Amino acid sequence: MEATIQVQGLRKRFGTVTALDDMSFTVLPGQVTGFVGPNGAGKSTTLRVIVGLDAPDAGAALIGGQRYSSLRTPLSHVGALLDATAVHPGRRGRDHLLWLAHSHALPVRRVDEVLELVGLAEAGRRRAGGYSLGMRQRLGIATALLGDPPVLMLDEPVNGLDPEGIRWIRGFLRRLAGEGRAVLVSSHLMSELEDTADHLVVVGRGKVIADTSVRELLATASGDRVALRTSARTRAMTVLAGAGATVAATGRETLTVSGLPAERVVELLARDQVPFAEVAAHRATLEEAYMELTADAVEFAAEAGEQAR
Repeated sequence: MEATIQVQGLRKRFGTVTALDDMSFTVLPGQVTGFVGPNGAGKSTTLRVIVGLDAPDAGAALIGGQRYSSLRTPLSHVGALLDATAVHPGRRGRDHLLWLAHSHALPVRRVDEVLELVGLAEAGRRRAGGYSLGMRQRLGIATALLGDPPVLMLDEPVNGLDPEGIRWIRGFLRRLAGEGRAVLVSSHLMSELEDTADHLVVVGRGKVIADTSVRELLATASGDRVALRTSARTRAMTVLAGAGATVAATGRETLTVSGLPAERVVELLARDQVPFAEVAAHRATLEEAYMELTADAVEFAAEAGEQAR
């Protein structure tokens, strides 16, 4: 089975609210694809449509070229973690996996393998009601891996994880993609996706805003900006603005300069004897790039919320 997720022209309305408006993108094998957008952008609805929990009004979501409803053994095709709390609190973690394994004729040894993979080999004998949120996340990931699927979908998988757990899942996701799997991760933590994702699908108002590699997105967001540190901020702003640059103060001794290359900034400051400690090409963070892309969508969501009240 081909390890891909294809989302093709999805449309979905809930009453008067349009959740998805021609949502289209493809998740390819061998890479981690981040799926991001503000609240109400359509991320959760898209994930639910992919695994058949919601029916679209139009369009299709395919896993390896097939609709989820047509998969005879879905756990062997796609593993999904959409809600880490979706486990009976009175059931032991291992037993939760066992009944799922039995439903797909998977060997018992696979249950112990995935518990070991996610670091729950000992905790699997305990009841899930006593698990922390981080442990439930690990159990959810174990559930997604149970059928050794070529496609994985994880919604906010780092919620509740401690720093060690976050570092673990970062490397774990990279390893899964390195095995040739298609990995789709929805998250609000841009710093984690910056270190983990190869590709990014940014959505807003139920549509795709950007579908690009993380590297290309950061390069575009960084633009021609230069970061400057100087103890003479006002003088530096006057000199650079006079040369046609756009200058913005970002701190007591820091400026962001647009419209001039770093070499020209250094030349101008030296010519006018303006002291400076650092001049460097600005490298945007994924969070900065994301905020720029989704500004309109966030404002739209806020306006919609006000109207709903």
